[in-house]
Amino acid sequence: MGKPTGFLEYERKETTAYSVQERIKNFNEFHESLSPEERRAQAARCMECGVPFCQSGMNIGGMISGCPLNNLIPEWNDFIYRGNMEQAYNRLRITNNFPEFTSRVCPALCEKACTCSANGNAVTVRNNEYAIVETAYKNGWAKAEIPKVRTKKKVAVIGSGPSGLAAADQLNRRGHHVTVFERSDRIGGLLMYGIPNMKLEKHIIDRRIDIMKEEGVEFKTSVNVGKDITADELLKEYDRIILACGASNPRDIKVDGREAEGIYFAVDFLKSNTKALLDNGLEDGTYISAKDKNVIVIGGGDTGNDCVGTCVRHGAKSILQLEMMPKLPDTRAENNPWPQWPRICKTDYGQEEAAEVYGTDPRIYQTTVKKFLKDENGKLKGAVLVNLSFEKDKKTGRMNMKEVEGSEYEVECELVLIAAGFLGSENYITSAFGVELDGRTNVIGQNNTHKTSVERVYTAGDMHSGQSLVVRAIRDGRDCAREVDESLMGYSNL
Repeated sequence: MGKPTGFLEYERKETTAYSVQERIKNFNEFHESLSPEERRAQAARCMECGVPFCQSGMNIGGMISGCPLNNLIPEWNDFIYRGNMEQAYNRLRITNNFPEFTSRVCPALCEKACTCSANGNAVTVRNNEYAIVETAYKNGWAKAEIPKVRTKKKVAVIGSGPSGLAAADQLNRRGHHVTVFERSDRIGGLLMYGIPNMKLEKHIIDRRIDIMKEEGVEFKTSVNVGKDITADELLKEYDRIILACGASNPRDIKVDGREAEGIYFAVDFLKSNTKALLDNGLEDGTYISAKDKNVIVIGGGDTGNDCVGTCVRHGAKSILQLEMMPKLPDTRAENNPWPQWPRICKTDYGQEEAAEVYGTDPRIYQTTVKKFLKDENGKLKGAVLVNLSFEKDKKTGRMNMKEVEGSEYEVECELVLIAAGFLGSENYITSAFGVELDGRTNVIGQNNTHKTSVERVYTAGDMHSGQSLVVRAIRDGRDCAREVDESLMGYSNL
């Protein structure tokens, strides 16, 4: 422990965000880093607890508490405090294949479980991680490590999201020949087209992919497995297959007028924006635009917030974000103690920007769409919204949702973005391999493993566990890689 009294001497200090009016002018990341001296002081706040909940990744109260990757957080905080950033990076890379991703998009489960947060402010773990990995790139420590010994085993990874990339990275380190297949034109899956640039600029992904290529991983883009190439062809060529295609079936809203022109799934909206931004700087009109439109975003999660932030940058006329559930409390409730994940109201960057630009928080709670309204040409022109109430079922104890009678009202809107989550894997790819699915169309791992019902075929990430966090996808990819390695070699040192 570098400084036993650090948590008493230093206040939490986060990286400074650019002003709203400045950052909405573009799609760039918008935080300034602390100086090395300030970063060392923040690392000194780490208490090196006897029981470091920050790195536990345990399920407490039905939710994950602490880092699912079991990052060695107190250890690399100590190295930061002592000024040894190279050792901090080496420690970080032991458990995390892609700290440049998680330090930008992870909701910092580690910080919510930090002992300092029990009675104060958590250590700036995510910012510290960001400082470590960016310092490593700046100084040339983040570089290719080409395997010295190669096996003759070949593994195909279907999908280049965080779980597929993690599995590929691990198996390549072991010396296997790994090929990653991606149906899109760019590598990254959810990281590339599901997360906007202001949270994760895409050159950050390319930077890591270039290293993986140098290390020997082969990438094939614009190849849709199950359509462009068959499962049988892959099984003949490769010793093992890993399905890591994500939970890419968006949940729909089935109400009158759903067919109106101007209603899109959030994932399609975000992808069209990022692709056009990368292809032509949003100059040729090939993306779904919110400019000068009244927008309704349906869904209150991270994807909904990303839609809000993107619409603000487009220059939307107005934005409403609908949440069916009641507003969460601003502080922990008595039945939600530390170190559980805090079920509290969070105002994210998009909502913060919308509140300043339009004068009010865009979120409307306990509200949903009852009907979409369209003009004579079939284009969306408005929506009928309705308030919701919740009542406890006396028999089951569950909270049932129902419409509040007489609460309907109309609003103008020309663009609706549905960010209501995902239902599971896509049928064509699971059918192509004939793998067994559960009731939510997730691919079943046999006997609590990543091995599917089909010989030599494994699964990882959201396709396996359902929609979740990037950090959990990386962990699942690592775990799957270990099982695949063991099945190929008889043992694994991953």
